[in-house]
Amino acid sequence: MEKNQYLDLYHQMVLIRRIEERSAELYQQGKIGGFLHLYIGQEAVSTGLISVRRPEDRVITAYRDHGVAINCGIPAKQVMAELLGKATGCSKGKGGSMHMADVEKNFWGGHAIVGSHLPIAAGLALGDQYRGLNNVTICMFGDGATNIGFFHEAFNLSKVWDLPVLWVCENNQYGMGTSVERASAVPEIRQKAEGYNMRNARIDGMDLITVRDASLEALEYVRKNGPMLLEIVTYRYRGHSMGDPERYRDSGEIKKWQETDPIGIYRKYLSEKEIASLEEMNEIDTQVDHEVDEAVQFAESSPEPELDELFRDIYVEA
Repeated sequence: MEKNQYLDLYHQMVLIRRIEERSAELYQQGKIGGFLHLYIGQEAVSTGLISVRRPEDRVITAYRDHGVAINCGIPAKQVMAELLGKATGCSKGKGGSMHMADVEKNFWGGHAIVGSHLPIAAGLALGDQYRGLNNVTICMFGDGATNIGFFHEAFNLSKVWDLPVLWVCENNQYGMGTSVERASAVPEIRQKAEGYNMRNARIDGMDLITVRDASLEALEYVRKNGPMLLEIVTYRYRGHSMGDPERYRDSGEIKKWQETDPIGIYRKYLSEKEIASLEEMNEIDTQVDHEVDEAVQFAESSPEPELDELFRDIYVEA
């Protein structure tokens, strides 16, 4: 990569962190309604993964989707407007936190029902295979989704038909308030792919470069051979959603994971490799703060959706 590419990745991670932090503030002020699932701590996962996809590769994910949306190219202003339910949002203010999408950017959305998007991902890949395209569908999901039927149905068919799907489990240690060890008979999620004779790997999701390198290798494998499961081990610093009392973990555990903060790891990497100076990175931090301020101002000044929007986008026009 060239220097500007390294810095772009840093910008993306910091932007996601700042958007999420500001979103938490706006939620507490009553300006964001419904559920709000923050991506703080997991920024390296989608940033590294999506940085190596081709434009024709599809991305689909679960409800913790703000960071994925930004990495897929949706502007921060539109993300923030969607969070505030404004007409200028990427889903016209009707999707909110859990339903961001832009098919023109090949981002096929966040999905609120746990695991429901896995069969959709298989369907997208089947369509591409049927038309003889060389696309990969990147399907991201949490560890909790691997314990339900959608997961097993989608995995089985993807392997039976050798569909070009890269299954990506963002293992952030908890499905809502239950640890992986308590909910899954197999603590290493990657092992679940063995039951379908599917290639799999487990990597550190707090290190951006590790994620990027492993994702590039995985995408090329899927493009030539069919499905693969990539388990990316990460950690969310905040609760499952804003209403989470977090009684299932203690502050010491969170602090321990924060010592391996993905942004801090990447800053150290850029500095030690003499790719960027601390001054350059601090300047990006300042630029991001201005960008987030502008996004909030844009969202707060944007109009509410018209009442007629209730009856639009219900059916797909032939």
